[in-house]
Amino acid sequence: MTAATLTSPPLAPHSAATLALLDDPQEWGAFSRADQYDPAQWESSVVIEGMHCAACSLTVEDALRRVPGVRSAQVSAASQRARVVWSSAVVQPSGWMQAVQQAGYRAVPANDVFASERRRAASRQALWRWLVAGLCMMQVMMYAWPAYVAQPGDLTGEMEQLLRWASWVLTLPVILFSCGPFFKSALRDVAQLRISMDLPVALGMVITFVVSTAGTFDPQGIFGREVYFDSLTMFVFFLLTGRWLELRLRDRTAGALEALMNRLPDSVERQTAQGDFERVAVRRLVAGDVVRVQPGEAFAADGLVEQGSTLVDEALLSGESHPLPRGVGATVVAGSHNLHATVLIKITHVGEATRFAQIVALMESASTTKPRGALLADRLAKPFLLAVLAAAGLACAWWWPQDPGHALMVAVAVLVVTCPCALSLATPAAMLAAAGTLARAGLLVRNLPSLEALAAVDTVVFDKTGTLTRDAMALRAVHTREGVSRTDAVAMAAALARHSLHPASKALVQAAEREIGLSAWSCQAVAESAGQGVAGQVLNVTQPGVVGEALRLGSASFCQLTASPVVPEGLSVHLADSQGWLATFVLQEDLRPEVPAVVSALRAQGVQVHVLSGDRPEAVMLVAEQAGIAHAQGGCSPADKLAYLQRLQAQGHTVAMVGDGLNDGPVLAGAHTSFAFGQAVPLAQAQSDLVVMGGSLDAVVGALQLARKTQRIVRQNLWWALAYNAACVPLAVAGYLPAWLAGLGMASSSLLVVLNALRLARTPRPMSTQSLEV
Repeated sequence: MTAATLTSPPLAPHSAATLALLDDPQEWGAFSRADQYDPAQWESSVVIEGMHCAACSLTVEDALRRVPGVRSAQVSAASQRARVVWSSAVVQPSGWMQAVQQAGYRAVPANDVFASERRRAASRQALWRWLVAGLCMMQVMMYAWPAYVAQPGDLTGEMEQLLRWASWVLTLPVILFSCGPFFKSALRDVAQLRISMDLPVALGMVITFVVSTAGTFDPQGIFGREVYFDSLTMFVFFLLTGRWLELRLRDRTAGALEALMNRLPDSVERQTAQGDFERVAVRRLVAGDVVRVQPGEAFAADGLVEQGSTLVDEALLSGESHPLPRGVGATVVAGSHNLHATVLIKITHVGEATRFAQIVALMESASTTKPRGALLADRLAKPFLLAVLAAAGLACAWWWPQDPGHALMVAVAVLVVTCPCALSLATPAAMLAAAGTLARAGLLVRNLPSLEALAAVDTVVFDKTGTLTRDAMALRAVHTREGVSRTDAVAMAAALARHSLHPASKALVQAAEREIGLSAWSCQAVAESAGQGVAGQVLNVTQPGVVGEALRLGSASFCQLTASPVVPEGLSVHLADSQGWLATFVLQEDLRPEVPAVVSALRAQGVQVHVLSGDRPEAVMLVAEQAGIAHAQGGCSPADKLAYLQRLQAQGHTVAMVGDGLNDGPVLAGAHTSFAFGQAVPLAQAQSDLVVMGGSLDAVVGALQLARKTQRIVRQNLWWALAYNAACVPLAVAGYLPAWLAGLGMASSSLLVVLNALRLARTPRPMSTQSLEV
């Protein structure tokens, strides 16, 4: 049995023997990662089932932190995920999972393939509870209606009592079945002397049912004046409506993460030494294995195409929405899908070394981190709930001398209307929706607080090499000897350059292919001097029989030039023949095509743009001029970059840093928030807050716009939750808010907060400088 086989029904406790199966170190890799510096320290990602509120997440965190050997624990009520850091020298997974179970919840590995099945089962059960409550509510309302419209003397005592008994019978299924989750959660909390948001709700249900039952059985007693079965069933129906819709919306977010985590197949066809294929488990793969991947299957590891060609879907990994061609020698990544034809893949990286594993690690981290607003809500949740219980008790005491029945219903209304579900959901719901949108667009959020910082950014600092520019070079200008055309000069140089892998040679070949197409020049007897140049006999194929001319392409010294008629600008490559200088090619770094538009879009958003680089100042100024960036500085060491950043921060600017991560670690870590390109550095070692999976800087503009929109929605949610409580609590205490209306208000408030947050999930894809208009 493996970590993926914990398949008991929702919230059925695992036996100690079942949990002990996870103590096998071979199983830890399925849901945990070892620390690269301390092999005994592991970080596990698990799903916590049974949580409903911020108080629940605090309870689970407290239970985990009390376990010896658990070094830290973060639990998110919004995503229902936990990140647990523990020491294998002190505790085993069964130990801290048992602590979660004793707290009344259940922890299952985050990659559990049956998690979606359990979510569907829970959703079906919630739907049945909602349907039973709705059906009974309609019948109870039908029996309660005569009492509302009847004039004095219209209803006899026997008829009124019969209607009460019918309402009581129809309310029983609601109490015994539909209200089950609320009572179970409340009893669990009372047994462990703690409080959650289900406790005041369950108290309200019990009080209403007991008062109405007393009025039914003893019409002449102190509670016999009126029964509230209609209010109770309506309240439960509205509450379950909100809970079910929240469950569906939360499942959509959880499903997106699980869809990524479960993209890897369980087994693959591996080629044997005899050339046959055998099906083996993915965890048995090692670098160097050759596997066969059929159309429709996912690649289980990173590798190179050995045989065949196909189209692959990398949408969830890079944000690229179109299928990408992959032929012999091309790289494929774990988690992407083979769409077109059968291919043979030679494995290069497996397990945690794959890019897919690093992406999953980042998404797990983001799903458990809490924004500052959510941390504040978590800290206030328990004191607020205690205040709710106290307020309900005081309101009941105030009204009791006038009418005990009415006093208890006022207490119920206070208990229900002040439940802080909307307040606890206001920030994390919006942040998680934004993080999911960014992930679909190819930008991974490593921690949710970075979105709060990004919304306040007024200055963006770019690294140059590898960020604003590509790794390749581009041909900027050509100077030739009199009588030699530009076309011939480029063609002859490209004929030599095809035999070299130097970046300058590649730039000349690409320029020739773009400007000339099929060249009439070829080359023989080629010899390359590493780092100096290429020499050979260049022939014109349109002139057969003509002896080729010996040419040299490279530096001035390699071309044996004492002086060039042209003063070189920046990086230059020369071409020479037996007579001397023939041509000079001026090269420049290849600016990413989207950079000018990105810089313009940032400035339109009121953001200052700077560029820092360790390259020559003149090269940096040239790139800045092409990009439209006014503030540029070259010749910077990593310490110089950090000092420049700190000066901007000292001036009161909120700064975002965009770099490739290779030598930008200090400045990426020092910025208020930072971006790194995922293809430029191992993701697990990145110091950035956000990782750009694709190769486009458009994602920076899109992220900034989305972060600002997210903050507006968070403020809207918080103001709504506070305004709702400020308006409804006095009404409830004054006795003007019936229980059913309080339930409707609480459910609607929570639902409105979640729906408002889901506006962030409708952001256009892919992100560009034209999308996400603010």
